[in-house]
Amino acid sequence: MTGPRMRPAAVAEEVAASAGADRQPSIVAQRAVLVLATPERHDSRSLRIAATLAGRGHRVTILARRDPGAAASEDSPDGYRIVRVGRPPGDRGPRPRGEIARLRGEFERLAGIGAALRRQQREAAAADPGADVYHGMAYQGIPIALSLRGRSGGRVLYDARDLYPESGNLARMAAPVRRLAGLAERHWARRSDGIITVNDELAAILARRFDRPLPSVVMNCLPTWTPMADRDRRFHELLGLAPETRVVLYHGGFLPSRGIEILAAAVRRLTAVALVAMGDGPLRPALERLAAEPRTDGRVHVLPPVPPADLVGWIAAADVGGMVNQPVSRNERISTPNKLFECLAAGVPVVSSDFPGRRRIVIEDPEGPLGAVCDPTDPDAVAAALREVLDRPAEAAADLRRRVLAAAHARWTWERQAATLLDVYGRLTGRPW
Repeated sequence: MTGPRMRPAAVAEEVAASAGADRQPSIVAQRAVLVLATPERHDSRSLRIAATLAGRGHRVTILARRDPGAAASEDSPDGYRIVRVGRPPGDRGPRPRGEIARLRGEFERLAGIGAALRRQQREAAAADPGADVYHGMAYQGIPIALSLRGRSGGRVLYDARDLYPESGNLARMAAPVRRLAGLAERHWARRSDGIITVNDELAAILARRFDRPLPSVVMNCLPTWTPMADRDRRFHELLGLAPETRVVLYHGGFLPSRGIEILAAAVRRLTAVALVAMGDGPLRPALERLAAEPRTDGRVHVLPPVPPADLVGWIAAADVGGMVNQPVSRNERISTPNKLFECLAAGVPVVSSDFPGRRRIVIEDPEGPLGAVCDPTDPDAVAAALREVLDRPAEAAADLRRRVLAAAHARWTWERQAATLLDVYGRLTGRPW
C-alpha cells in the first residue's frame, strides 16, 4: 500500500513537459556513470537520477561501493546497471586520548579513507563501462570520477550536497584535518567540468570556496505523487496505536545533529501524540533504550528504514514530519534535507528548524504555511510548533494536507529538477539528453 509509483518512462514524459517538449531537440542516447563511494541502496538522489536517465533511453551505470553480501553487479528493473566495487575503510578502534594522539589518529583515519578510495579507484577502473558523463556523487565520489575520466575520457560532474569539511565525521575532527580535507575538495572541484548542488545557499558558498561559476541547483525533490483517497493508517496498524493518536514521523539517519531526542521530549509534552523514528544510524541503540523507558509511556517507536521506492507511501501515513536539525554547524543551518521534500511530496505538513532556506519553503511558499518552524534546541518550542500543526479541526487539517500537496506539485517536483540536470548534462557533452 505505497501508493502509485512513477516509472522512469513516466518521469521522462513529465520532465519533457516541465521543460517544454515542443522546444526540446531530439534526445541523443549517451552514457552516464554515477560514481558513489558508498553503497547505493539508500542514496535516493542517485537512484532517482539513474532511473530518469535510463527512462530517456540512455545507458546508465551506478558504480558504487560493495557491501559484504551484496552481488558484484545486477540490473535494476528501472533500466540501469549497478556495479559494486571496493570495500569500506577498516575500523581503527576507539579514539586515542590526548590532543597529539587524537590528531595523529585523525590523520591516520583520513589516510585510511584515502587508501580505501584508491582501492575503489583501481577496481572501478577495471569495471568502468566508459561514459560521456561521470557523475561524481559527494565528497568521496568525485576523486573516483576524476580518475575514470583520466583513464577513458568523458566529462566529470561534481554533485556537492554538503559543506563536507563542516559536516559528518569531518566536522568533529581537528582544524588541521578539516583544512586538509577542504583543500582536497577544492582541488577536485576545480578539476571537474561542472558542479551541481542542492540549494541556493550552498551554491553561493561553493562558488566562493572553489572560485568557480555558480553551481546549478538540483534539489532533492520527488516525482509527482498522488496519495490514496483514504488516509493510510499503516503506523497505527503496525504499532497498535489508538485511533486518536497523531503520528510525528522522523525518518532518515539516526545522528546526534538531527534532534531526534528533542522531538521525543516535545512529543512527551503533548497528548495523544506518538513519535515514530524510522531509519538507522549510530543513535539507534540509544533511541531503542529511550523507547523502552517507562517515562515515554509507549509513545516513542523505532522502526528500520524502508526502500526509497516505498518511502513516500510510509510518510503519507504520518500526521506531521519532524526535522529539527540542531544548529551545530554552518552545514546544518543551510541544509534543505531530503526528508523535507519527501514530506511535501506525500502531502504531509512539516515542523522544521527555523533556518532561512527552510523558512522560505515552509512558511513563504505561495500555498504556505506548509507547517511550522521553530527553535530546534528548545523542546517547548518544538512542542508548540507540533501543537500548531496537529491541534486543528479535521477540516482544517485536511485543507493543510491539500495545500502541502498542491505546493509540491506546483514547485517541488523531481520533474522540474531533472529538467535542470538534463540541461547541465547537455552543456557538458554538447548533445541533448
